[in-house]
Order: sequence, then structure tokens, then C-alpha cells
Amino acid sequence: MVRSSNRVSPPLLLVGLVLGAVWLAGCAGRAPVERSDATHQSAAEAGATSAGRGLRLQDPPELVSRNGVLKASIVVERRKVPVGDRQLYATTYNGAYMPPTLRVRPGDRIDLTLTNRIDEDTNVHTHGLHVSPRAPADDIFIAIKYGHAYHYSYRLPRSQHTGTYWYHSHADMMSAAQVAGGESGVIVVEGLRNHLPPSLRGITEHTVALKDFQVQGDSIKTHPLSIGAPTNRTVNGQTNPVIHIRPGETQLWRLANIGANIFYKLHLPGTRFHVIAQDGIPVRRVYAQDTLIIPAGARFDVLVQGGSPGTARLETLPYNSGSAGNQFPQAALATVVTGGPRTTRAMVPTEFAPHEDLSRATIAARKSVVYTENKAGTEFFINGRAYDSHRVDFTSTLGTVEEWRIRNDTDEDHSFHVHTNDFQLMSTNGKAHDPTHGWYDTVNVPARGEIVIRIHFTDFTGRTVLHCHLLNHEDMGMMAVLDIVRAGREPGK
Repeated sequence: MVRSSNRVSPPLLLVGLVLGAVWLAGCAGRAPVERSDATHQSAAEAGATSAGRGLRLQDPPELVSRNGVLKASIVVERRKVPVGDRQLYATTYNGAYMPPTLRVRPGDRIDLTLTNRIDEDTNVHTHGLHVSPRAPADDIFIAIKYGHAYHYSYRLPRSQHTGTYWYHSHADMMSAAQVAGGESGVIVVEGLRNHLPPSLRGITEHTVALKDFQVQGDSIKTHPLSIGAPTNRTVNGQTNPVIHIRPGETQLWRLANIGANIFYKLHLPGTRFHVIAQDGIPVRRVYAQDTLIIPAGARFDVLVQGGSPGTARLETLPYNSGSAGNQFPQAALATVVTGGPRTTRAMVPTEFAPHEDLSRATIAARKSVVYTENKAGTEFFINGRAYDSHRVDFTSTLGTVEEWRIRNDTDEDHSFHVHTNDFQLMSTNGKAHDPTHGWYDTVNVPARGEIVIRIHFTDFTGRTVLHCHLLNHEDMGMMAVLDIVRAGREPGK
């Protein structure tokens, strides 16, 4: 194992080969294969897409754990592949811009071998999973050299939340370039359907993975990256695919922003998103939204119900991230076609899944995290310091609950993400957050605003990180090292 504190390269990970009992599903050009958890293709999807409406949405292929183990090989390499409606050089996972979804269950063991065939250091981070930050688990300080392979092996706790996660490069100071180049894919932890009423457990499920790319010649641009530059948004690597739904039908959509930097303000005219999980964490009470703001790295699992027959655009609305930030324009993402036999609209559940509430927890410590940046927007800081992997910035004690105040002293939105443990959002700009849907691993911190969160440090010790998940900002310094220690132990022990 080689450790590196500085530069890492642009392309990287990915998933792929299965040893033994991993099942590949959802191949391009075919309807998704029916899974044992009763995911079905809707009747409206069964036929060919109507002329002129684009290609039907293709769910990514899947690598599925068998007998409690997911065995996979990830090869990182630069290849010319289909990206949206173009052929471009990208840094791929197993030769695809939209790599396989990893589908596991709580308690499963993940055995994942990453082979690096690009000329830069790389690694892989399983974003949001509650696993150890120590090698050979989710250690983001590992740097895998060109021509070398590394074997990750760890077990998910049986208490792992069920929902949507993702995996991507966390190469030191080069994660933006590598993720923008194509190195990101979806993880699904099975079990979310168990909280649905029996009548909804067999509904159609779609992955809606949001990735964007800028173009330079015949390649995806990876450096230098401008967050506000014109970009091409894709769903599952496709440009404006068609999603079919029957009138009255209920579907489960896994919405995941697995790009490097940009925001989405998701909207589907005439439809509300019924949120059943966010950042992989089931909500205690289902809530409905007309729009969902999804910063880079965030996810929402939602129920969507078909309305009257017709066509609508799944789109991202204009979003302004502040006077020092960027203006993201409106853009079409997919075409939703409602048609076919009408079905009786199901009742969406209100109460959903139990979850810890830290509102009355004993607070062991309070910490302040302050975001700043230089006037040029080229250097970013946490508590006045740029990232240094050799320095421990925060220390927390296993088994305790802490309250953190994250203040954004800049004129643009940032986000906050912490590894290993998720957190409860208590308030934004002084306004209390509803505890029935308060748990996240990635949240927006408004320009000149602040959030208050509480974190319960459970199960794992070791050095990990917290950072802004606009990866340009992370790579330019807006990241800090957190060391989780046992009571009475010194940091690093």
C-alpha cells in the first residue's frame, strides 16, 4: 500500500468483473432483468420507444451480491466510449462511462479489487456507507499507482441504512478531474422496499444517475474545470432518454447527483416527488416536494406517480449559487411519457422507517467549521487553513454525540459532507429542520449562511475527512482531516 498526501490523477475506478456469484442485469438495449426483490418493468416500457422521442432510459447493468458477498474487479482505464450522444475519450470503470450499479444488502461483505491502468494515482471511496475509514476498507488516503492493484475488503454492518449511495474517485487533490472524467457509479443497499406497504413492494424501479460532461476535442474535459462553464447533462449516461409510466402507476426513482460540481433543481411538471429516503437514509415520515435541490454528491429515493396521458420534461430549473458562484441554466434531462392502461393510484405511505433523533441527545462537544475562500476563487479554506493530509484538524470520541456549526463566510453556496458517519440536520440559518426527515451525509450550506448538525460517532475509529462536495473546492483546499478515537486514546491511535 502506498500513501500519498498530494497529487492524484484524473481517471480512475470502477466496477466490474464478478467472480463467482455476481449477477449482471439491465444491459443496454434490453429491459431490466427481474430481480428477486420483485422489481418489474412497467407495461408502458415494454414496447419500443415512439419515433422522435429518443431512446428509452437504460438502467445501468448491476453487480449483485450473492450469499452475503459482493466480489468485483474494477479496472480504471482511458477509453473512447459512448457518452450521451457522442463518442469521447473518458476515464472509465470497466470500459463504461456509466458503470455497473453495485447492489448489496446490510451485513454483506464487499471484496473489491481495483486495478489502475491510467498514469495517475487513484483510489475509490464508497460515498455514504457506514464502514471503517481504515485500510483495507474506505481509506481515502490510499494512492494506487499505475499498473498496481489494491484489494478492498470490509463488511457492511447489519444496521447499514437501506437506500442509494455511490462510489467515486477520492484521489488526493484530483477528485474533481477524475469524477468529471467519468469515474462514478451507483451503489444500492437493498431493503428500502421493506418499509413500503405490500401493494407497492413490486413496483418498477429506475436508477436516475445525473452526470455531466464538458468537451475538449474528442475527450471529456477534466482540467482545468470551470464549474459554471456550459456542460452536457446526462441521465445514466444518456442524453434526454424516455421514461415510461402508466396513468396512476407508482414507480421508485433513485435520484443521484454523481457528478463533480454542479447543482440540480429537479422538477417534473404536474408531478410531486414523494421522498422516502435521502442520502441513503430512510425518512421517518414521507414528504412531498415539487422541486428537489440536489448538490453534487446528494441522493433522493422518491416515489413518482403517473398522471394523465401525455408527455412531460424531467428538467433542472435555473439555480443561482450566489454572487461569487454560478448561474446554472434550465435544462431538459429526460422525457416522461405517461400512457398505456390506467391503474389505480396507490396511497403513498406517511409513516415510513424508524430512525434515531438526536434532538435531546447529550452533547459531548461542540465544534465550529468555517468556510472561506480567496477573492479570486482559486483557494478555499476550512477554519483558515487549506487541506493537509498529514495534519489532524478535528478529533472526536467514539460513542459520543457532537454538535457542529458550519458557517459559510463566502458569497457562494458550498456543501458539507463527512465520511464514515451520517448526521442529523438541526437547522439552516436558524430555522429548525423537521427531525422526521433530518438525516443526510451531504447538505447545501447557503452563501453567508450556516447550518447546525449533530453527529453520533458509532462503530468505527480512524482518520477520515470532511469537505465541501463541490470537488473543485475540495481539491483547492476545502477539506479537513477528522480523527475518530476511543475514549482515553490519543489521536492517530
